[in-house]
Amino acid sequence: MKTRKEEMKEQVARFHKEHPEVWHLFVKFSRMMAEKGFQNYSAKAVFERIRWEKDAGGDGKTIFKLNNNYPAFYARRFMRMYPEYQGFFKVRRQTSDDSAATNLPELTPEDYL
Repeated sequence: MKTRKEEMKEQVARFHKEHPEVWHLFVKFSRMMAEKGFQNYSAKAVFERIRWEKDAGGDGKTIFKLNNNYPAFYARRFMRMYPEYQGFFKVRRQTSDDSAATNLPELTPEDYL
């Protein structure tokens, strides 16, 4: 049985492949905050900065530019790829590992009309 975590991981992997610029910005802005002296930082704050400064990701009408499910996956990937930043993002156990996959498409802006 596929878990919700596996399902979300597949979604973020697909997004990452389609929008590599988001990863580059995530790394850039995360390193920038570390260089400013932050020992820890928020992956959500990095995503908000990407939203603020760049038109990255989806079109914002049919697909969210940056899905709120993704920061946890980006934070973990960042610390795996750059071990010198291990612990920069505080992470906790993903409870989605205990839930069954929804088998539903990702929500879109149209779902909130």
